[in-house]
Amino acid sequence: MDILLDILKEMQKAHPASDFVNSLLQQYCNRGGLSKKQLEGLHSKAGKTNGISQAKLATLEAIIKKKPTRERAAATISAPLPVKDEAVGKQIAAILEKYPQHKRLLFFRSKFENNENISVAEIAEIEKFGKILLK
Repeated sequence: MDILLDILKEMQKAHPASDFVNSLLQQYCNRGGLSKKQLEGLHSKAGKTNGISQAKLATLEAIIKKKPTRERAAATISAPLPVKDEAVGKQIAAILEKYPQHKRLLFFRSKFENNENISVAEIAEIEKFGKILLK
């Protein structure tokens, strides 16, 4: 016995021009269920309609209470942007001043300017380039 379908059909008979009821009936037939908000709307409208038994309304209320309440998750706190190490930026600029076409250092400069993390290994590589190229 499908109580929801019975209530929807009785509501359709009582309110044949109601877009809300027709939409709920169509969604229930197509999807096989309704959301908690839709069921709450149906319950409030069915409560105002004569001819729907109190037992069916109580069953609808029990179905509504059984469904989980979904709430939006609270906004997550984003991680702070990494702090730029200005010494690394100055070293990259100094090397690029002398060797402006150095592809690896151009890559590091773009990472530095875009506030992307520069790993410890990459910082060691920049320092190695500085020792070799800035003698």
